[in-house]
Amino acid sequence: MAQQNEYEIKKQICEIGKRIYNRNMVAANDGNISVKLNDHEFLCTPTGVSKGFMTPEFICKVDENGNVLQANKGFKPSSEIKMHMRVYQKRPDVGSVVHAHPMYGTAFAIAGIPLTQPIMPEAVIALGCVPIAEYGTPSTMEIPDNLEKYLPYFDAVLLENHGALTWSTDLNAAYMKMESLEFYAELLYKSKMLGGPKEFDKENIEKLYAIRRKFGMPGKHPASICLNKGEHNCHNCGGNCGGADFKQFPGYQYDFVGKDCASAPAADNADLVAEITKKVLESLGK
Repeated sequence: MAQQNEYEIKKQICEIGKRIYNRNMVAANDGNISVKLNDHEFLCTPTGVSKGFMTPEFICKVDENGNVLQANKGFKPSSEIKMHMRVYQKRPDVGSVVHAHPMYGTAFAIAGIPLTQPIMPEAVIALGCVPIAEYGTPSTMEIPDNLEKYLPYFDAVLLENHGALTWSTDLNAAYMKMESLEFYAELLYKSKMLGGPKEFDKENIEKLYAIRRKFGMPGKHPASICLNKGEHNCHNCGGNCGGADFKQFPGYQYDFVGKDCASAPAADNADLVAEITKKVLESLGK
């Protein structure tokens, strides 16, 4: 990659850092951002600095194992680069990862409540379900290890008692997912204060999933993976689809009964998804 392009990406990282800081998604030196240059080079924010006051010379370069390739004096990569690298390792479609502590999203993570209630079309279509990855000690391999099982099936997670992590095709898209996650979490919190949100029923959820499939949106999402929604980590189709036996469907090799989407292999074939949708609706008597 040309040096000018790399420098421009560093400036973009600094700009996103300012947005995260100014939107109260981090405090003090919290949070970290990374961007994939190629399979062996990644730019990332340094440890011990406020993300709201970075300049391009702050940004470090690491390899796929998190080893430093380039860093100016006084700067070293965030100790949490390990979880970024695990995302890139398991999701080759991802070009950027953003970690922050958004107020409402992190409150849900601390309370142990995943963001799975289908209450807004935009959230169902673009964000999808946001499960909670089990707690891990910061800077250790516990976080990436606990995160790994969610990576093939979701584009954002809450980190238990910690914060949130989002990823997408590029830096702006990864940041926008963080913004969407926090907006959805705030709306969900406030609607609970007003007596509880009114959720979409299973028919409307499937209509929204169909829109997502039609748009061919990038990333992973329950709309393009499986139709069995567990009560903990996925939109629940109105709570009535746990009885479908996915062993009978071609292309599936596991019994998904009673399990969440994190147990299901990806189904990228549109015809297969359509067939599964038909079978599930038939099993529900629709």
